[in-house]
This record gives sequence, C-alpha cells and structure tokens, in this order.
Amino acid sequence: MATKTTNEFLGTGRRKTAVARVRLATGSGKITVNGRAFENYFPLETQRSVVSQPLIVTATADKLDVRVNVTGGGPNGQAGATRHGISRALLQFDANLRPALKAEGFLTRDPRMRERKKYGQPGARARFQFSKR
Repeated sequence: MATKTTNEFLGTGRRKTAVARVRLATGSGKITVNGRAFENYFPLETQRSVVSQPLIVTATADKLDVRVNVTGGGPNGQAGATRHGISRALLQFDANLRPALKAEGFLTRDPRMRERKKYGQPGARARFQFSKR
C-alpha cells in the first residue's frame, strides 16, 4: 500500500479561551474549519476577513490548503485563534514571511482575557445596588 506523503505545516493559535490547531498543505486555497466549509463556519464577513488576513498579507491564499480544528471560546475568539494559528503555521512553511507577519502583529498572542467575577459583587467590576435609605 503506497501512502501519500505531503508536507504539512502545523501551528497552534490561541485567543481568550479558544484554541486553534492549524495544518497547512500545498493546494488550491481551500479552508476547512472543524470539517465544515470556511464560509459556513464563520458566517460574518468580519470573522472571515480576520481568518484570511495572514494568507492575504503573505500572498499565499491560493497556494495553500488550510485545515483548522478549533475549540473553546466564541466565534470572534475562534476567528482570532485561527488567525494566530495560520500565522504560526506560515512560519513553518516559510521563515522569510516572518517580517511581514510580525509587522501586522499576527504573531503576537492577544493577552486580553475575561476578568473573573469577584465575591460580594454581581460581576467583575459592577457592584450591587446601594441604597442609602
């Protein structure tokens, strides 16, 4: 049995609580997220543009097939995690793309997280209503 050997480039991206595991392979530019078409998984145009930014900046959108497995978080966090993962996988594909990706800020993990709820309060910063009388 002959096995097909393809070079796959891996990258892991994170944003808030979302984690995206990305595989890049040479191909026609097809993006698949969790086994679904990219357009179906991210219905909003803003999310689709966030995900495809690294491919557009590096002009590799039509040369690589992208397979993404993303878990946790919400749609926007997953889109950000996918962008981070694609950027890291592109570095595995070609290290010369680093300056372009770094200039756009795609290699930096966004540190912003949800602040935890505090005891004695209804939320992270909000206080329960105070009545003087």
